[in-house]
Amino acid sequence: MQGDGRLKTMTQMIGVLAGGDSPEREVSLLSGKGVFAALQRLGYASRIVEIETLDSLVPALKGIDIAFNCLHGGSGEDGTVQLLLQVMGIPTIGSGPLACARAMDKEQAKAIFRSKDLPTPASVTLDRESMDSKLQEAVNVLSFPLILKPQNGGSTIAVHRVECEAELSRAAQSVLADFDIVLIEPFIEGRELTVGILMIEGREVALPVIEIRFPGLLFDYAAKYTDGQAEFLAPAPLTLEEASYVRDIALRAHQSLGCHGYSRVDLRLGLDGIAYLLEVNTLPGMTPLSDLPRAASVQGIEYDDLVAMMLSTSELPTA
Repeated sequence: MQGDGRLKTMTQMIGVLAGGDSPEREVSLLSGKGVFAALQRLGYASRIVEIETLDSLVPALKGIDIAFNCLHGGSGEDGTVQLLLQVMGIPTIGSGPLACARAMDKEQAKAIFRSKDLPTPASVTLDRESMDSKLQEAVNVLSFPLILKPQNGGSTIAVHRVECEAELSRAAQSVLADFDIVLIEPFIEGRELTVGILMIEGREVALPVIEIRFPGLLFDYAAKYTDGQAEFLAPAPLTLEEASYVRDIALRAHQSLGCHGYSRVDLRLGLDGIAYLLEVNTLPGMTPLSDLPRAASVQGIEYDDLVAMMLSTSELPTA
């Protein structure tokens, strides 16, 4: 927001939505804390709106003019909260309800990627009723090692790497204990990459690529959020051609889902040179260890400026 619009925003109350009841609650609270502190430093009228459950959201929004959504996972990220804010007439930052729903449903997102000729690993989904037949299908059509994860989860929560058929059923049951649908993909041998997308001066651009190197066989929750567990190479040591290619795939993925303003796109750069899309995160973390602030810093955008740029995407979205 610039000019008179920015001056108006300075006097409006910004509610930083954080917490929620998803497994990503603690990460959300850390993101909200960071964003709130930045808004205070920037001089915006703001307060943290800590959410326990979706039922507590509506009364907590009293007096809020703009929602800065830092909820991660669950109803905070799957389009539910975005739709509620839209119905209430409260502008919110970033993507709208439909784009959030598409991105949160990994299998739907992958179908859209395929329709746009964007590379993504083959996959099989299953629920409790179809588990036995779908596990056999995964064995028949996918190659080990396999990755099992919630179809609508985030923060690498409940993600399993399976080396052989004997381990499949136990891993699937573990995911189904907390989630309704399991997504199974082959593990792509290669490099773990992530790309932030950000609206800069009215145009969405792909930020510098980050490569993530981690101990063990899986970039899990501990590796992601424990300082020193993983190594983040920013920018990633890629050739100019490779970096341009990866950033193009990431931006196209963001746009294919109808995302708006910013996101984070996760990929694996395979040994075959193909950048395979894993997912698009419409509400990426804003903690000190999060990738979007890290990528923005490489671009020369410090944390407070990033928050201001994200705030400038606030609107009543239609998609």
